[in-house]
Amino acid sequence: MRYEDYIEKNGSLTYTNVGVSMLPLLRQGKDMFIVSKKGKERCKAGDVVLYRRPPDQYVLHRVIEVCSDGYVILGDNCVNKEYGIKEEDIIAVMTGYIRNGKEHSVSEKGYRLYSFVWLHTIPLRTGIQKTKNRMKKWIKKIVQNEKK
Repeated sequence: MRYEDYIEKNGSLTYTNVGVSMLPLLRQGKDMFIVSKKGKERCKAGDVVLYRRPPDQYVLHRVIEVCSDGYVILGDNCVNKEYGIKEEDIIAVMTGYIRNGKEHSVSEKGYRLYSFVWLHTIPLRTGIQKTKNRMKKWIKKIVQNEKK
């Protein structure tokens, strides 16, 4: 059963994430997320959404910008923004997560603070990550040249 069919039938879905794109919020194999069917209202910056990339790839990332024709989305641990996500691509909105067996709501103060800080430090965080990636490539190139 497709996620959108399950959510349409049950109203929500609790599932575990695969990958590291939403670190440090969601840890693969340790945490779970809870998403609920998206209503008619538009998402807002900071919302974590489950959306579908054609043909059938499902992604859970954060809305970082609301545009007239869609959204700009970015994983919390990513550096490349995804543009052109349309309203119809979004299946559900995260309403909570489970860590160490305890359920947390996105309306809790701690989560709201995390989301605010994460959203407002994107240029700094992505700049640092891009610099780290360049340094790794540079060091790898130096090591490879020394082996020759």
